[in-house]
Amino acid sequence: MKIALAQINPTVGDLAGNRRLAEEAASRAADAGADLVVLPELALTGYPPMDLLERDRFVDDQLAELDELAKASQRIAIVVGAVVRTADARPKSIENAAVVLAAGRRLTHRSKTLLPTYDVFDEQRYFANAKDRTPVEIPGLELPLGLAVCEDTWFQTRPYPVDPVAELAAGGAALIVNPSASPWHVGKARERRALLADVAKRSGRPVVFVNQVGGNDELVFDGGSCVIGADGTVQLAMPLFEPGLAIVELPTRRGGDGTLGLALGAGRALADVVDPSDVEQLERGLVLGIRDYFLKQNLPPGAVIGLSGGIDSAVTAHLAVEALGADRVVGIAMPGPFSTDHSIEDAFELGRQLGIHVRRADIGPVYDVYRQLFAKLFGARDDYGLTQQNIQSRIRGAILMACSNEENRLVLATGNKSELSVGYCTLYGDTVGGLAVLGDVYKRDVYALARHANRHAKERGERIPLRTIEKPPSAELAADQFDQNDLPPYDILDDVLSQAIEGGKSRASIVPPPGCSDEVAQAIFRRLDRNEYKRRQTPLVLRTSEKAFGGGRRLPIVHRYTG
Repeated sequence: MKIALAQINPTVGDLAGNRRLAEEAASRAADAGADLVVLPELALTGYPPMDLLERDRFVDDQLAELDELAKASQRIAIVVGAVVRTADARPKSIENAAVVLAAGRRLTHRSKTLLPTYDVFDEQRYFANAKDRTPVEIPGLELPLGLAVCEDTWFQTRPYPVDPVAELAAGGAALIVNPSASPWHVGKARERRALLADVAKRSGRPVVFVNQVGGNDELVFDGGSCVIGADGTVQLAMPLFEPGLAIVELPTRRGGDGTLGLALGAGRALADVVDPSDVEQLERGLVLGIRDYFLKQNLPPGAVIGLSGGIDSAVTAHLAVEALGADRVVGIAMPGPFSTDHSIEDAFELGRQLGIHVRRADIGPVYDVYRQLFAKLFGARDDYGLTQQNIQSRIRGAILMACSNEENRLVLATGNKSELSVGYCTLYGDTVGGLAVLGDVYKRDVYALARHANRHAKERGERIPLRTIEKPPSAELAADQFDQNDLPPYDILDDVLSQAIEGGKSRASIVPPPGCSDEVAQAIFRRLDRNEYKRRQTPLVLRTSEKAFGGGRRLPIVHRYTG
């Protein structure tokens, strides 16, 4: 039996476009001699459709596209993720299903049993759980298939009361087919393969895992579709961050009791499957997220970035160029009264190395007008402290938004996760924009991205000026200002933050890293809590970790819990 794995890049809500992607994959698979093509979870709606599911025509429109796709099953059987209506009256009237199309019609379906409702997932809000967990038989295919949608293979990671795969295996399934929409974070592909290998060995059945690829809002999907043998070895592993079609031949054999099974050859050990390095995954995931954010919304043809000469804006510009092309990215250097000459030089040098146009807009005259206004409002004095620091950032934000309006460009915010965590940013200033590219990237990893960009750009020359990487970071909003005057060293800051955010530790549970006092660790935690209001007002953050700011981390702004 030949099975095709169709790793496609659907767009949420583009029902007809997604159906055409599925048709193209089915046609290519049929031409290659495959018996069955498997597409990802909710391939027709895109994932996650969220409250589009509650619009009165959305599900019906998707079902119409599903019936149109069924015509392609005259040549090849299709398993596709789609929304179906429940067969009986229940509080939730729709299900997240793997639908079988064959002989030009909808043959049957099996719906998702385990509905994840944690982190970025909220499926119990919309879907009813499956009632039928029996294998399906498709005319022309010799083996009964166990259809397990995404989370149904993750039962061992949470205290679920049901093991769908065990039930499918006990019911006679010879193969587990797992259409998925499994979002990426750094290292996720390794985690998935290890989990699927455990599922395969526990059930004694091979697993065909098919994931979507691409960006939808904050989520990036990395693909990484694979086939795992019943012994836990990898029979096939598709590339990360790329759409594609792969075909695997699964030889059958008849057992002593007369039943058919699979006779797979020796596969690769999990350790022998080499993924891109973590920093390369980070770069490729962010590039894909930026590209699809523009492409899938038909956004303005270009981006604008404020270039300070610092590492965050430099890395953001590099990623934007990788995603969109240098001709679609513009930088604006906006020196102020506390900007150093080398920062302006570094901003323009970055532009030369990336091949982007950089303009200069001095903010000094506008800043002076504000100081005169402050003198009238608050009384004349030499230093307005944080007020005069923030107004510089807000002037720059206004200039970037003016460029957005005048030239139809999207502003890319450049702040990193370390700064967003502790509020080391200015509302309506450096936080303006339509997309926060580095909002889920700690400062330590921003440096890693910069070095990676230079290390892998031999044919193009250095991408990010070495001085930008090596100089101490500074907001340059006051005389002799450096980040480390206002914040702990970034290695300490990032360690404490990752314990609190990704690790979910409370204040009392934080373990101060070497060189950090308990007092400093507690102060970092307090700043994290106090700046939730800022993070609610920042642009959409591309998710790269297991716990990003956004839909997967929901904390109250108004609360008094100090534990």
